[in-house]
Amino acid sequence: MTVDASDRGSLYAGLSASSTSTASTGWSPLAITNWNVGFQADVYLQNGGSIPTITWQSTITESVPNGPLATTNFNNILEFDYAFDKDETRGLLAGLQDARVEIGSPLARIHPNIIGYVGGYYQWPDNWKFTGRVGVQSFGGAQLSNLAPIQPFTQPIVRLDLDRMDDNDDRLFGLTAQMMWIPKPSYQLTLRTPLYFVRN
Repeated sequence: MTVDASDRGSLYAGLSASSTSTASTGWSPLAITNWNVGFQADVYLQNGGSIPTITWQSTITESVPNGPLATTNFNNILEFDYAFDKDETRGLLAGLQDARVEIGSPLARIHPNIIGYVGGYYQWPDNWKFTGRVGVQSFGGAQLSNLAPIQPFTQPIVRLDLDRMDDNDDRLFGLTAQMMWIPKPSYQLTLRTPLYFVRN
């Protein structure tokens, strides 16, 4: 759930749940796996000037239930958006994402994951918008209890977004394809269809 606190910032919170299935047991009961809270704010607006819009997004995610391997994730994104036109239908992007995980056990440790990227976007008159980002992901490695350590790596990452927007630039439908090497190739496809509650 997202609430627009102002024209330049929003607050959000949410829950994630999952269920698994095997051939012998069938589907497990649906269980909440984590909750999150965060905010997104436009620190600076371009407004036709030469300095790009600067956006800061910060999210805290806590796993459920708590235990020795419970995790708290801190994710921060700083993005620069330089628009070529007043309506902001064409532009360039550059950003930095910093993700850190704290584990409830001293026997396990995950080092920071940092992603730097550049990209661009184009929005057609019918409000379809395409955004592409390419970057480099640097992961510091991890040690999980008695398991073999996960080695650090630096690998490329690619993200492609296709969104259907309304006249107020609210997303009506979104499709994201992400390819990352961790260090072997990994692919993720995400479909987003937000629900809007409007009070007149």
